[in-house]
Amino acid sequence: MKVTHFSIVLTAKDFNPEKYAAFTRILCRMYLKHGSPVKMMESYIAVLTKGICQSEENGSFLSKDFDARKAYLAGSIKDIVSQFGMETVILHTALMLKKRIVVYHPKIEAVQEFTRTLPALVWHRQDWTILHSYVHLNADELEALQMCTGYIAGFVDLEVSNRPDLYDVFVNLVESEITIAPLAKEAMAMGKLHKEMGQLIVQSAEDPEKSDSQVIQDIALKTREIFTNLAPFSEVSADGEKRVLNLEALKQKRFPPATENFLYHLAAAEQMLKI
Repeated sequence: MKVTHFSIVLTAKDFNPEKYAAFTRILCRMYLKHGSPVKMMESYIAVLTKGICQSEENGSFLSKDFDARKAYLAGSIKDIVSQFGMETVILHTALMLKKRIVVYHPKIEAVQEFTRTLPALVWHRQDWTILHSYVHLNADELEALQMCTGYIAGFVDLEVSNRPDLYDVFVNLVESEITIAPLAKEAMAMGKLHKEMGQLIVQSAEDPEKSDSQVIQDIALKTREIFTNLAPFSEVSADGEKRVLNLEALKQKRFPPATENFLYHLAAAEQMLKI
């Protein structure tokens, strides 16, 4: 049997593309040299158990060289803001409320670059499991996607724009357009709070002195303020398990309607509503 092509698929529980690209390159070189999966498996198990695999001719790999935070910060928030400006706050709001975001561009690299950066807008959650950066319009993949509460899903097929059942927010990277689906408009209504957030994002991102990670830090601090807003209206639930929203107290505060609406939906996203 003559092997003309081969590919390696590596599944992992953590988000670190650079780490696994480096590791799979070593595995590829091993397979090229030995033509047997045994050597590859040995290295895979070594990395799994000891975090290291060393070989003279194929290069060494050290898990701890690849920090998760570095992978989280690899994209550029500044690029997103330079493309979408004030509208970036729509993405921030959607992520805060754990909504479904679909991103389209015909080039997979553009989709991956853009989507990997979005979870950094809600840095306090440190959650990259919401990221599905390459989804096809086939039944199995879509079914798996629809099992998730909120997500960021990347597509290279424009046909996805005709599937409003898949998104609350649709981002067309080619046209630099962000669209809010009709059913999500009520929860995503924008007010003073959002305007302030949007201005902070733009101001921070446009500062040439600031790095991407400083911009993320600024957004995270402002986001924490929003949660501080919510704190006075939360109380410990009857079973003492978690904090729940006191809706009466929130209504008495007489916030502008869009702010009250947003805080209510945020409490829902954080599972703070009384069942």
